[in-house]
Amino acid sequence: MSLDWKRHLTEAFDNIKKLGLLSPQTLSGYKALHAAGAETNHLSTKTRELICIAVAVTTRCDTCIANHVEKAIAAGATQEEIAEALGVAVAMNAGAALAYSARAIEAYTSFSEKL
Repeated sequence: MSLDWKRHLTEAFDNIKKLGLLSPQTLSGYKALHAAGAETNHLSTKTRELICIAVAVTTRCDTCIANHVEKAIAAGATQEEIAEALGVAVAMNAGAALAYSARAIEAYTSFSEKL
């Protein structure tokens, strides 16, 4: 089943606005964090959005995916550039799984030595 991405984003933003009314400091804090990253302007908007898409995929955030894919397209990102950013996300997830697999082996060694 495919998600209606435009509708999802609209509904999510509506609910975020409600959260902002209930907890204004939470929303303003988030906005400050988000804005702080762009202050130096070392990365182009398109590059920042491609990074956001990769992170959104690794954190499994549908709202983030929708928001940043829309923004990346507006910044001139092509489908091929988005696919390359997704490839980086896949590699990083695999790398993280590999690194944490080593930790599981370490934990096994630690527990089995005490038996």
